[in-house]
Amino acid sequence: MSKTTARQLQSCALLCLLSATLALTAGCSSKRYSAAGSNCYAKAVPTSGEGGLAWGDTLSMARKKSMDNCMRYASRSGGTPNTCQVVLAQCKR
Repeated sequence: MSKTTARQLQSCALLCLLSATLALTAGCSSKRYSAAGSNCYAKAVPTSGEGGLAWGDTLSMARKKSMDNCMRYASRSGGTPNTCQVVLAQCKR
């Protein structure tokens, strides 16, 4: 086998491995999970940027988690994290 053929096979194998890895991680990243057994949820949004939704065992825990998520996501999206406010908070019956 020539060096060129061996190099082409290596490149192809590497590309296939990379493609498979990306396909697997892309499928997992689009799923959203709620905490098992958590009945309360809250949503916090900033004046600009992305907000955050969170679940918790208590209403206060859900509010705190959603505020933390809002500040994190607003910062990442170029928004205003210091303006985050909880706009929805409920517990399922």
